[in-house]
Amino acid sequence: MSNSTKTAAVAWLLAAVYYFYQYSLRSAPAVMMPQLSEAFGLSALGVAALVGLFYYGYSPFSLVAGAAIDRFGAKRIIPIGAAAVGVGALLFGLGGPDAAGVGRFLQGAGGVFALVGAVYIATTHFPASRAATLIGATQMFGMSGGSAGQFVVGPLIARGLDWSRFWVGMGVAGLGISAVLFFLLPKEAAADKPRLGLKGVLNAFGTVFRNPQSILCGVIAGLLFIPTTIFDMVWGVRYLQEAHGFDYAAAVVRSSLVPLGWIIGCPLLGFLSDRLGRRKPVIIGGAAVLLASVAWVLYGKSGVLPPYVVGIVMGIASGAAMLPYTVIKEANPPQFSGTATGVVNFLNFTFSALLGPVFAGVLQRVSGGAEQLELGHFQSAFVPLLYGVGLAILLTLFLRETGPAARKSSPANG
Repeated sequence: MSNSTKTAAVAWLLAAVYYFYQYSLRSAPAVMMPQLSEAFGLSALGVAALVGLFYYGYSPFSLVAGAAIDRFGAKRIIPIGAAAVGVGALLFGLGGPDAAGVGRFLQGAGGVFALVGAVYIATTHFPASRAATLIGATQMFGMSGGSAGQFVVGPLIARGLDWSRFWVGMGVAGLGISAVLFFLLPKEAAADKPRLGLKGVLNAFGTVFRNPQSILCGVIAGLLFIPTTIFDMVWGVRYLQEAHGFDYAAAVVRSSLVPLGWIIGCPLLGFLSDRLGRRKPVIIGGAAVLLASVAWVLYGKSGVLPPYVVGIVMGIASGAAMLPYTVIKEANPPQFSGTATGVVNFLNFTFSALLGPVFAGVLQRVSGGAEQLELGHFQSAFVPLLYGVGLAILLTLFLRETGPAARKSSPANG
């Protein structure tokens, strides 16, 4: 391994660890909804709306992160994002509902620099034949954090850890991660980083947004992500408790199995796509299994399948949502790698930002505002997830295949 490759590997690993950290904060509120409701004086739906502010920061700052990294490089930008997440966690743990809302927004705005930065490093410093594998491995780190935010934090809260102490501790950790990133991320050679002015940044956005393949990638990723970001990470524990009668500890374990499945599925499906040299068949296959899994979670008979199987399978299959991140990079000019990643992330998480309150509102309407939700309430509110995954499969048919095998067989390369 050459020195440049080793340096790139260290940079990617640091960004991936930062992604683990921010994802643990993203998912942690799911296991402390009653505590947050009591502390902030909000209903469960009000807490869900507060928690969802993460995506109002995460989505638009995807564009900022991509353009900034293309303009200034990873070393100058990524540590700033980590510091913002740390400050956001402190505000969430120390303040009232208003300060917590600002903190949650900052967690999202700063957190997006982890994914965009890690994907940027993976796609600009490693061979294209490894792109999907490395992007899948990046998401593996993220979903490891997502799983830890439920599987590890849930038992701690159940044993009496005060929710605010958790957030303050994580805030301090975020500031520490920022310092480590600042000192250890390698500098990029000036020749490797074109200095885009405002005109160049706008041109990069224009190029990516005008490409219909970019829009398809963002929509497909968003539709495949929603069952995880909204259904599991916000409502999963409560769904299992109230609709199926699981106690808190069992509900936390079962809900955390979805991000645990991502840990397996993201690198596995990325590796499979790289081995095949094609993206579309893997996206469609993963989406089809995801569709069946969500349908079973909502309508399947409890006790028929072995425990924990459905959650793991659902997580593995939803790893297909990361493949559009590879496709958008391959479908756009290489010098706009950061911008392309930011655009797909923006489109992806705009779905979560906009639809999170919609699902919460539908739940409130179908339940009549009842404190105790029933299985039928959840089924009525979340059945659109099935239509969304089905639409993602249909839209994938319109993607242009960008995998290495397709590029080799292209007439332009003949």
